This record gives sequence, structure tokens and C-alpha cells, in this order.
Amino acid sequence: MPVIVTDKQGRFVADLQQDQFTVFDNGRRIAVDLFTNEDTPVTVGLVIDASGSMKTKLGFVVAAALRFASLSNPDDELFALRFNDDVRDAVADHHFLLARDRQALEAALMGLVADGRTALYDALMASLERLAEAARARRVLVLISDGGDTASQATLDRVLAKARASNVTIYSIGLFERDDPDKNPRVLKSLASATGGERFLPESAGPLMRACETIAREIRSGYTLGYTPPDRDGAYHRLRVEVAASGQRLSVRTRPGYFAARRADEGR
Repeated sequence: MPVIVTDKQGRFVADLQQDQFTVFDNGRRIAVDLFTNEDTPVTVGLVIDASGSMKTKLGFVVAAALRFASLSNPDDELFALRFNDDVRDAVADHHFLLARDRQALEAALMGLVADGRTALYDALMASLERLAEAARARRVLVLISDGGDTASQATLDRVLAKARASNVTIYSIGLFERDDPDKNPRVLKSLASATGGERFLPESAGPLMRACETIAREIRSGYTLGYTPPDRDGAYHRLRVEVAASGQRLSVRTRPGYFAARRADEGR
């Protein structure tokens, strides 16, 4: 599980040791088997709203997405999906590409056209299915949208259930005007909260760019902790992580829980 630690000024804390972390699984203290704070490659899906409501904002979105890619680990595995009436790969003929392949990503994103309705939930379902094929163990989605949905067959409940079972972290960036009838910041908040990510609500191009920079740095500055589930019961387990640091008030964020897969030999 990815764990983000920040100080009271919101700065990332990257020099903690394993013995400073305590993990609780359904309230039970658990021994940590894996610990690293190295900048290891991840798989990231960029999920970009190209519906008609984004017409005046799409240029800023493309610039921010490219800034995110430029700050990513060069070996990060990327894919980009655009959605409006339907969901399609933004980068043709590339199921995945590396973050260092910035030219291919830039050429594709610069060709996006904002039009049509908003199939947000279908896009998220497709993105989660794509992440299931990823080569990297840690998996992230960066969603840029107004949070509204006007064209999906999938529902928010299905998306949240799949996200919780996929061990993915979702960062959501909400772009909308105050009087935008399609905006739904609560959806963006629920996606982030359910997966240990964060929601951003930038009101202009500058804060949008900084949000993407923050997400890129957070992915590269976090800790990864792992342990063996105490019960392989197929149920949802709630997680809590505490950090001991004398003289510092630190904030800790991770996913709120996970589904413990049943043992392969169960029932034999």
C-alpha cells in the first residue's frame, strides 16, 4: 500500500524509517514485511474529460497533463483515455507507453477535441480494466473532469466497488465554473477518498498546473508498505497507519482498506 506522509506545512516527509510506522488491519497491529521509499516506477492512467463542457479548458488540461508526465519517473508506464460520448485511447496504437515517450503523448493530447456528452463512469471502468494488465505493482489514475456524468452505462457504485478491489489510487482534479450544471465535486471527492488519493479543485490554469506537479511529486515521494493479510476471508479490511516522529506533527494518508483475497486452496 502506498503511504504519503506530510508535515503541518504540507511538505512531503521522505526520511522516515520502517520502525516509525505502525499498521493496523481491522484494528489489529500487523508486522510490516515490505518497506521502501525508493522512487520505483508505477503505472499511471490519465483519464481526460473531452466533453463539450471542457471546451474552454481543454488546452490547460493538455498542458497540465504533459507537465505531469515530464515530472514522472521516466520508466513509469502510462496510458491515456479520453472520454465524451464514448471512451477511447488518446494515444492511438499505444496500450501503454513510457513516461519518457513524451512526444507521442504530446502529439496525441494536442489533437483532442472537446465535444459531446460525458461518459465519466464508463471511462473509469475502462481505466481500471486497463490497470489490471499493468506491469507495475503500484497503480494510479489521474482524472481531470467536472465530475458530472451524462452518458455512462456504468454507475458510481460499480466504479467505487471496482476501484476498492483494484488496489488503485485515484487522484481527481475538478475543473468547472461555479454555475456549471454538470459539476459534481462530491463524486470527485468520493473517488479520491475511497482509494487513498486526493481531490483538487483548481480555479484557473496556474493552480491546475500545480495540482499535476503535486501529484507527480507525491507519487515519487511516498512510501510503500506491505504485509501478509492476517485473515484471507474475502472481506473488506480497514487499514490504519500511524507514524511516530518526536517533535513533529505529521499527517498520514493511505487507502482506507482492501479486500483480502481468499486462499487458493480454500474449500478443497
